[in-house]
Amino acid sequence: MKCPFCGHENTRVIDSRPAEDNNSIRRRRACDECNKRFTTYEKVETIPLIVIKKDDNRETYDRSKIEAGVLLACHKRPISADQINKIVDAIETEVFNLEEKEVSSRVIGEIVMDKLKELDAVAYVRFASVYREFKDINTFMDELKKVLKSDDKIVEE
Repeated sequence: MKCPFCGHENTRVIDSRPAEDNNSIRRRRACDECNKRFTTYEKVETIPLIVIKKDDNRETYDRSKIEAGVLLACHKRPISADQINKIVDAIETEVFNLEEKEVSSRVIGEIVMDKLKELDAVAYVRFASVYREFKDINTFMDELKKVLKSDDKIVEE
């Protein structure tokens, strides 16, 4: 493993343990040249997932696109970076648990909306407005009414 500080090729593992998500291994490493320490994560390599876009084009799955969408939806909301990482991990796990070689972007979008709905109603509506391409205020209001109704059911329980 190349040192990110000095670029030296020889580093050694000084500690290994399961990461918080239990889907990867966290390794603390030390550079033999500059003695600086850094952390790496080791994950199981999966078969590339193909995403079928709305226009029927296909592209390889890219976690950073989900992260970007969730970050935008959660902008200026009281949601920590840790919560965002956990929700992206949960989305990714659910997508890969489908065990499909190709997944529609619509399926991924619905999973994202379900997870955001559980996390924060405002983030959910923000994401839904872009994802569902609300054309006017009426479609936006219809979605808000659905969110308010589901919140009322939670309060009643």
